Amino acid sequence: MADEYQSEEDEFKTPLPLQKSKKKITENHHEDGAIDIKVKRISEKPDRISPIVAYFSSGYNPCAQSEEDVVESPKVTVYKHKAEAKKRLQVVVSPPGANVEFVGTNYSGEAAARQTCMYSLGVLDKETQTLRILPIAYNKIIRLEPRVKGSETVESEDSDSDKVITKDRMAKLNRSFGTKDAINRDKKRHALNLGDDPEAKELLESKLNKVDVKTSALESTSSIVARNIPPYDASATTPEEVYPIEKIIGKGEYNFLQDIHRLLEQGTEAVTDAYPVFVRNRLDMLRDIQDETEKETMSVVLSFITHLVKFNDLNQMNGYESAKDHKFPGIIRQKCESLFKDSDVKKMHDEKRALLISYVVALTLHVDKFKTNPADIAKDLRISDVNIRKHFENLGCKISRGKSGSLATLPVPLQFPQAMRKKRKR
Repeated sequence: MADEYQSEEDEFKTPLPLQKSKKKITENHHEDGAIDIKVKRISEKPDRISPIVAYFSSGYNPCAQSEEDVVESPKVTVYKHKAEAKKRLQVVVSPPGANVEFVGTNYSGEAAARQTCMYSLGVLDKETQTLRILPIAYNKIIRLEPRVKGSETVESEDSDSDKVITKDRMAKLNRSFGTKDAINRDKKRHALNLGDDPEAKELLESKLNKVDVKTSALESTSSIVARNIPPYDASATTPEEVYPIEKIIGKGEYNFLQDIHRLLEQGTEAVTDAYPVFVRNRLDMLRDIQDETEKETMSVVLSFITHLVKFNDLNQMNGYESAKDHKFPGIIRQKCESLFKDSDVKKMHDEKRALLISYVVALTLHVDKFKTNPADIAKDLRISDVNIRKHFENLGCKISRGKSGSLATLPVPLQFPQAMRKKRKR
């Protein structure tokens, strides 16, 4: 990859300091082993890809080999997004003869966080006494994660039957390198395959006969699965556990949601109109919280609500001007793009917007201790009071009327509204 830059490099010579000596030394070599080198700095070109630096998080060593056997080098493939503006790269390293490959990108995971350093790669050729300095592709260091290939069986190059990786081998690899969801799927698939064994089938049927399945329970389950809402726990015994904050905001995202907490620490009283009305109306409540952990958590929640509201504005005509200059942390913007937009379209679909509003509604319940007036957040989301009440009800809230307006509360155990069926006219 570095050879592609040879015709574009600017060459200059930087000799290292020489030590005075009366002894005869060879040309460009000194008595103490120092050499004169030519430093060639190669600039990045838009029509050529720069070198990529990737490392294995699992400890896999692609160069490891025994004294007897010479291990074949793994296959390295680099994929680039066809749109030049996106500048997305994916690196795939496939060890020979294995059903596991290592995948890393420059747009997800730790690579999506803000980059504060610039990196370069130096390659020293002792024969030509040349040091070439090349830029790293998009200044990214890519972390390679193990992934199990999706095929059930993988044949070797010579296609011998004794070299086919069986499903049992696939399951072992999956247990070692697969995700938690993949491991659970294998367990369920294994349980279903027991039906081929007569004894296992008889045992499975005896267990199924003991299960009392109610039609009403199945109907309620199917309606819950279809709901367009944040992660929840239907068996929660307290309102705080129904829509857990840690399921909505990852711990790794807390460091990028500290703007409101810093305002409180600095004692800043003035907050610009860039923050939503809901957030500005809760700052006094936030200052009165004595527990520092709770105060920081609520500050993070209010900051995330701000980004969700601005992302909603950014994707609708009547709110674009108020959000076009909003600064999203890279990891937060990527999360919003993946959760609330389809990658193949620019416009946010109605069901994705409804999901975003449900996320906002769930977080406002945490801020107001699960008793909140929906009026100000409805104004921030640019929807009517009637529509915001529907979103609260869809999350299992009860709406009541008081002197100060509507009040949404979240009772437990969680109960979702039942779909109303129209009666047929006779």
